[in-house]
Amino acid sequence: MVEIGAAAGPRHRAERNRVSALAIETGAENRTDRPAVALAARRSDAISIARVICILGVVYVHAWTGLNGHDLESLRGTPQDSLRWALMEIFGRSAVPLLGLISGWLVAGSSRTQDWLRHVGRKARTILLPMILWNGLAILFVSGAAWILGLSAPVPSSTGWMFEELFIVSRNPDINVQMPFLRDLFLCMVAAPLFVRLPGWALGMIAAMAALCQIMGWGPPVLMRASILFFFVMGIIARREGLADRVAALPWTVAAPPFVLLMSVQLFASLHPGADGLGMGLPVLAMAVLDMTVRVAAALFFWRLAWSLAASGARGMLLRIEPFAFFLFCSHLILIWLGGPALGALFGKLGSPFYPAYLLVQPLLVLVVVVVLGSLLSRASPRLARLLSGGRLMAA
Repeated sequence: MVEIGAAAGPRHRAERNRVSALAIETGAENRTDRPAVALAARRSDAISIARVICILGVVYVHAWTGLNGHDLESLRGTPQDSLRWALMEIFGRSAVPLLGLISGWLVAGSSRTQDWLRHVGRKARTILLPMILWNGLAILFVSGAAWILGLSAPVPSSTGWMFEELFIVSRNPDINVQMPFLRDLFLCMVAAPLFVRLPGWALGMIAAMAALCQIMGWGPPVLMRASILFFFVMGIIARREGLADRVAALPWTVAAPPFVLLMSVQLFASLHPGADGLGMGLPVLAMAVLDMTVRVAAALFFWRLAWSLAASGARGMLLRIEPFAFFLFCSHLILIWLGGPALGALFGKLGSPFYPAYLLVQPLLVLVVVVVLGSLLSRASPRLARLLSGGRLMAA
């Protein structure tokens, strides 16, 4: 999230190694521990799988349409636009909260937070530095293509614009619009050594304040998205209370209905704006509360889904993809900016007959390119691959 495959990678592999070691140690001594070992192994796989499905879902949020904002608005309510909104809401925006929960859950179980300076240094190398490097690559390739090839994309207009695009100090970037997640996640990690030492009531207060800020639209320039702090802290609480296993044990008849019902309301609101442009004419505050509630229900739903997939036939394939998840998260918008128009010339823009097929496969197309590029980079320059992938592609 995620640590979407960034700093969580080495620590997550260490957890897997401890699980394996525990299995060896207890195999001959106490076979009654086997269920606990199997549970820990499945939980570890579910975390990896959750990263994959969540980050693939994020691609739908940024899928290429070939249209500007005015043209998109003119197609609001058409079947193709409704499909795009459904994919964005269900698989994109709804998946991101789980990435924050996973990050908080993992950091709550790490002993590395005991040394604040070393902890922050690791997070700077595995979250902040890759963010800055990928932002620089976005400017180089996307703005470069705009200059040289006439691509319709942002170009540097001032040193202030360059600074904001690279470091995301006080506003969201124009090119790599997904990167505020890493920016805010890093800030959460800076505060993590304090969070993990706080009592439950204090964490609850922080989570409540973060939720309020998200609903009221407060946060920038400190946090671009206050919901990231909310779910990060909730991840710490979930670890303390054992909520991950309890949610995983829920039957689908309990885990799915809240998400399905709330998402249906949100989709209807998004697809039927009132005269003021808001969903069904509801007040801004009501829509914000609905959005936050949907995010919570979605995090629970997607965790339950990841848990099921960890015991399914898709497990092996998803785990093989997982080392590329962070690389996919960081690079997908560059690939969409550059490759979207090329394939769009074949399939057409939003509104064209073949666009729905193009829209549906965009995450898979981006994934194929990422796997190829990541594999080649791992062979050509392992050190650079490790840096750009937050330490994940050394295992690819």
